[in-house]
Amino acid sequence: MRKYLLLLCWLLAGMMVPALAQDRHGHEEERMVKLSEEVLKEFGIRLAEARLQEMPRTVELPGEVVADPDRVVHVVPVARGFVREVFKRWGDRVRAGEVLAVIDSPELADLKAAYLSARARLRLAEELFQREKTLWEKKITAEESYLRAKQDLELARIRVKTLAQKLLTLGFSPQAIRGFETGKRPLGRYELRSPISGLVVEKHLVRGEMVGPDRLAFQIADLSEVWVLVSVYRKWLPHVREGQKVWLDFGRGLPPREARIDYVNPLLKKDTRSAQARIRIKNPRGEIKPGLLVKVRVTLSGSEKALMVPESAVQILEGRPVIFVKEEEGFVPHEVKLGRKQNGWVEVLEGLSPGEVYVAEGALTLKAELEKDRLGGGHTH
Repeated sequence: MRKYLLLLCWLLAGMMVPALAQDRHGHEEERMVKLSEEVLKEFGIRLAEARLQEMPRTVELPGEVVADPDRVVHVVPVARGFVREVFKRWGDRVRAGEVLAVIDSPELADLKAAYLSARARLRLAEELFQREKTLWEKKITAEESYLRAKQDLELARIRVKTLAQKLLTLGFSPQAIRGFETGKRPLGRYELRSPISGLVVEKHLVRGEMVGPDRLAFQIADLSEVWVLVSVYRKWLPHVREGQKVWLDFGRGLPPREARIDYVNPLLKKDTRSAQARIRIKNPRGEIKPGLLVKVRVTLSGSEKALMVPESAVQILEGRPVIFVKEEEGFVPHEVKLGRKQNGWVEVLEGLSPGEVYVAEGALTLKAELEKDRLGGGHTH
């Protein structure tokens, strides 16, 4: 708190004066902040000389986020019918077994009715067989009647098993099949349920329309883990291997992430003559979307020189990254182009030269003064 009070006092006293250098025509060239040694010391502003450092050699390869195909399911109606209710829409999260829609199917009603009829015939065949067996054992009836009853019983059993198998194939559990006989629900009504927990990414049915097994109703995707497919050009194939550590840059809004290559496809694509490497990454919050383009930095053998500065030296001024460089009369924000990041350091590709003195820590104080002056609508010369 004391530091901020001192800063306010110095600003009012003019100890920190933003200025504009002018060219020989009187036009504005660049903004400058003048700081006394006392201010530098009080606010912990540390200066450093830009130097080249040893960095591992890396190559940047293009990648794309895709859904894990083993975590994507298509939900289709098991029988042709009319959509009675729809409970889920695009973007809804669902749990495994949750009802997506309800369908009334005349075809399914016929199949269930046939099963119930077969069950009734089976019970009758069992009763007739037991009667004929008893009469035959007592020598009251002929063996031919007993054998005919036995044959009818076997045919009835086969019929029930066949129809039950059809119902099992359509996704009905043995408990659900046994429940058909209660008559509590219409025979043709069935529920579309999600096989997995995930996100509804496609929906292709509306209430009242006719749908069938040839129609995709829902697509559910579990995006808690996704893939990054990397295009590995022929030149870099000898340097890319399974288990290799890589850095993923998703662009603005998402922090870079460290990962490892899970698999390298040995087959090259005919059109690009490149192979694909696969990276599996956890995505519990679903922030990494399929279709997102990724920059994948792969570390090669050996090292190279690079101009590195602490990340604290880089500030965003008017939407552009800048570094405050010390000049004769003060500190000037230089717009820079950044490259790789590693362990709190960032590579500077343009805008800073080796040997220049820059603000390594405390650059936020200089940025605050420049932005205050801009919002104030004028400059002090």
